[in-house]
Amino acid sequence: MASTGVTSGSISTGQVVTRFAPSPTGFLHIGGARTALFNWLFARHHGGKALLRIEDTDQKRSTQEAIDKIIDGLDWLGLDYDAPPVFQSERADRHREVALELLERGHAYKCYATPEELEAMRAEQRANKQPLRYDGRWRDRDPAEAPEGTPFTIRLKTPTEGETVIEDAVQGRVTVRNSEIDDYIILRADGTPTYMLAVVVDDHDMGCTHVIRGDDHLNNAFRQLPVIKAMGWDEPVYAHIPLIHGADGAKLSKRHGAVGVEAYRDEEGILPEAMFNYLLRLGWGHGDREEITREEAIELFDLGGVGKSPSRFDTKKLQNLNGHYIREADDARLATLVAERIGSEVDASLLEKAMPVLKPRARSVDELVEGSRFLFLTRPLALTDKAAALLDEEGKARLAKLYSRLTKENDWTIEALEATTKALAEELEIGLGKLAQPMRAALTGTTTSPGIFDVLVLLGKDESLARIGAQAAGTGDTI
Repeated sequence: MASTGVTSGSISTGQVVTRFAPSPTGFLHIGGARTALFNWLFARHHGGKALLRIEDTDQKRSTQEAIDKIIDGLDWLGLDYDAPPVFQSERADRHREVALELLERGHAYKCYATPEELEAMRAEQRANKQPLRYDGRWRDRDPAEAPEGTPFTIRLKTPTEGETVIEDAVQGRVTVRNSEIDDYIILRADGTPTYMLAVVVDDHDMGCTHVIRGDDHLNNAFRQLPVIKAMGWDEPVYAHIPLIHGADGAKLSKRHGAVGVEAYRDEEGILPEAMFNYLLRLGWGHGDREEITREEAIELFDLGGVGKSPSRFDTKKLQNLNGHYIREADDARLATLVAERIGSEVDASLLEKAMPVLKPRARSVDELVEGSRFLFLTRPLALTDKAAALLDEEGKARLAKLYSRLTKENDWTIEALEATTKALAEELEIGLGKLAQPMRAALTGTTTSPGIFDVLVLLGKDESLARIGAQAAGTGDTI
């Protein structure tokens, strides 16, 4: 959306407006996804607007691929927005306009300090073990003192006395001495606006009433408020959410495994409703409730339920929650997801028929894929070492007897097949497992599968007998 499409006024009308504002330099991070979710839920809960802003001012690192991945991840989570995305890079003229207005009003000034002078200043501060911040050397100087044609930046004239207080909706009251905030650059020497200015202008022009973001931005709020106050704009409600940590308590990063939502979708086989539910519960709570639907989340969500402490990302908990949603999911939908992952031409109707058997054991779509592979194997089956060990001479002999008995079975149902197999086991005076185990190896090539009689029914009589016969004979052919 171009800058001309951004209007303000929502604060004055009382309508809640939130925004999610990612930088498109990579995938949609788990932390970003949760921030997006909390913004979206807060707006939906209050009947307001949820907006999306792509903060692509860093043109060297921002890519269209990253933008596409972010939007794809948001779509996957089911987070829809009430207007087309605002692209910050398209609003530079508006940002520059505000910077010049601040300069004209006396809330900003031209700084002619050279990069060399600033580096010398920082070196001296480091040597004296002082905080690294601009010393205000051009704050009260006459610009006429600078040589003609000298490049300059525009810096915000921040308050130097007193303190700034933010009543944060998550963190509570937070106070910072104004002397700790330096006069930062809002317009660079080349005329481009800085991030710190652009964010404030965009939030105002988009009518954002609530700024909900990670608490790593809390310090930024104290730097951004002087712009808001100088322009006479309404202050938004700030809500700074604690960051997400890994299981070891350190800030979540690549070393903890997948950190982008698309990796959990594509590589971990997580369903969007499971990720939605898990991110919701990651730092927000409502009693002891674990499974919360989208509709319930909209009804229940408010900032009062957000904790002040960092949350720990627990992959096992996510997988267990995913297992719950897999069991609840529509069989046809799961069959489609599995078919897409298998890749080759598969019988979707057979996959759908198998889902009630496969779902109870699975915690991910990938486990459904692995569990269903036996349906589409071609003979002769490749056997795992454990499966091959079950098909020794004794195992093959038992399979041959079972093959003979099953060929006469006309009622190919779980109940009838179980009764026939049990009857043979009793005649042979062996436990049922002594027949079921080699039969599983022959039918699936492995030692793990759904219930063996479910496997027989899913494969059908002809294919089941062909696989059992081939292994009983010790060849690729049936006996």
